Amino acid sequence: MENQESLKTGLDAPLEAIGFEFDELSAHRVAGHLLVTLKACQPLKVLHGGVSALIAEATASMGAHIACGFQRVAGVQLNINHLKPAQLVILVFEQVWEVKLWKNDLSKSKDKILISSSTVTLICNRPIPEHSKANTEKLKNMFAKL
Repeated sequence: MENQESLKTGLDAPLEAIGFEFDELSAHRVAGHLLVTLKACQPLKVLHGGVSALIAEATASMGAHIACGFQRVAGVQLNINHLKPAQLVILVFEQVWEVKLWKNDLSKSKDKILISSSTVTLICNRPIPEHSKANTEKLKNMFAKL
């Protein structure tokens, strides 16, 4: 039987490519973290705004996918406000429905600074294409074991 960690892999290839890891998945909340490394940074060594947008849309879509009974969702609009920079080796946390990215000060684990706030508009309840059904089944199986 797969453990929770192995179930959370393979859910979103672009997020995995930058090192994002899911901590919680439900119809009410999707949370995870990202260790900001050079692969997620712009040349000035701060988190790239496109990475913030990727995290916002991907996690909002995953939460909506679960909330609408695992039907297909499609992002139609993304509005993101970049409020503060996140530099190398800072953990960034995110949650869905109010998509916000937080910067944690590693020396003060309880201090969080809002770095980004997003609104994602999605179309839900679309049929799942045949080529995507395996991913939906993986998410359903993981969600059922939470």
